[in-house]
Amino acid sequence: MASASMPFAATFSNSPLQSIADKARCCSPTLQSLSVSLASIRLSPLSSSKSGFLQHGFSLQSQKLAGVATKTRSFGVYARAATEKSIHDFTVKDIDGKDVSLSKFKGRVLLIVNVASRCGLTSSNYSELSHIYEKYKAQGLEILAFPCNQFGGQEPGSNPEIKQFACTRFKAEFPIFDKVDVNGPSTAPVYKFLKSSAGGFLGDLIKWNFEKFLVNKNGKVVERYQPTTSPFQIEKDIQKLLAA
Repeated sequence: MASASMPFAATFSNSPLQSIADKARCCSPTLQSLSVSLASIRLSPLSSSKSGFLQHGFSLQSQKLAGVATKTRSFGVYARAATEKSIHDFTVKDIDGKDVSLSKFKGRVLLIVNVASRCGLTSSNYSELSHIYEKYKAQGLEILAFPCNQFGGQEPGSNPEIKQFACTRFKAEFPIFDKVDVNGPSTAPVYKFLKSSAGGFLGDLIKWNFEKFLVNKNGKVVERYQPTTSPFQIEKDIQKLLAA
């Protein structure tokens, strides 16, 4: 057993870790890499061989696990840091089939929603969205609605039918765009961006109609809300971004 003052590098030479490192040298590149990593471990002298090893070993493991936990909890933060794009880099088609560059919304706060006409959430969401838009549009808010028929087939109508429904029944004055896919191989590029900017653990799928993304004046996603989060519940977050 190593003395209390013997450095870890010395005890390593006769340890099982050294055996692993020796065997790895004649194996695959992955194991060779492991060998280099194990053989290069150098720590300060231990106060006691057992307690020192446990202390450092726990520290190394804890840092690794903490990193995994942090990434799991903050996947959206990691994704936002990795992307240089903003919502303003995209061009989409409106409900009438005309191209619209989202750069026209620079300097405005955006609430982006995938909408449907026959969902149990339709009436409350459209009513609250219209109310919030009327209240804050003069202060710099835009609501961008993207119809989607991927959830229960609850947006089956044509673009003219969707437009008439939203504008006649709910007096929606905010922009409504062409029907899109928000999941799957045909996902609209703008939704690929939104999901990569604010993802979730075990996948970034949009869960249902009326999932919401809040975007700041610089075109960056700052928050994502579940379909059951009502627009009124987001009002305080909207106010903060408008005031920023």
